[in-house]
Parts: sequence; C-alpha cells; structure tokens
Amino acid sequence: MDAGVKTFTFGVHPKLEMMKKSVLMLFVGLLSLGTYAQESAAKIEFKSETIDYGEIAKGSDGVRVFEFTNTGTAPLVISNVKSSCGCTIPKKPEDPILPGKTGEIQVKYDTNRVGPIRKAITVTSNATTATKVLKIKGTVKAEGAK
Repeated sequence: MDAGVKTFTFGVHPKLEMMKKSVLMLFVGLLSLGTYAQESAAKIEFKSETIDYGEIAKGSDGVRVFEFTNTGTAPLVISNVKSSCGCTIPKKPEDPILPGKTGEIQVKYDTNRVGPIRKAITVTSNATTATKVLKIKGTVKAEGAK
C-alpha cells in the first residue's frame, strides 16, 4: 500500500444481513410455488377435433359426441361450450373431469336444414389451452335425394 493512504472496510450490520437472507428465501419460495402451480394443471386432449357426419338424410339423428381425456394433473372444468350458430346445440359435462378420466361433449345438429354442414364449437375450460375449437362437417341431403 501507498504510505499515507488508509483503506476502510465496513462490516455489514447483522440485521441487514439477516434481512437479505430472508428476502432471498422468500424469492426462492415464491419461485418454486410458481413452478408447482404450472405442473399441477388440467390438460384436455380430444380423441378427434372434427366430426364428419358424411352424407345424412334430412330429419335423421343429428347427435354426435366429442370424446376427450384429462391428461393433466388437476381436475378439468369445462366452463362453457358454444356453437357458431343456433342450428347446433352443444352440451357440456357438469362435473369436473378428474386427471386420467374421460368425458364427452354432445353436439346436436338440426338435420332438418338441407345442405352442407360447416360449424364450429368453442370449448372454454381451465386447461392449459383454455380455448379449443371443435368442428363438425357433412351434408344433409333432401328427402328422396341420392
């Protein structure tokens, strides 16, 4: 060292040191809690996201079912299912679907409407993918049509 130059070192106050450690522990705890929350989530996996009615006769049975599985680790709650028009009536499960279990969304199309079927059904849930769009397609043939 140079002669005449003094260096000072300051000690950290013990309470300040303890506060720093407490803040660090709180941060690590919150970070791990956020990671746990992401791991514990519902996931919805449909057997098929499109149902093809094919060619069906006017007035025939228009009910079809979308099957799905909760592949997540938390109960799956379907909060809303809506159709792109009034000619399609979807029905959602009322109870939560537990992890590993299956459920179904029933869709009823008004087969008294002759012509092509191209409709979307929007499913809203607590899954990691909160909104899923399902589709139905096909053609309703007029009476006597081949």
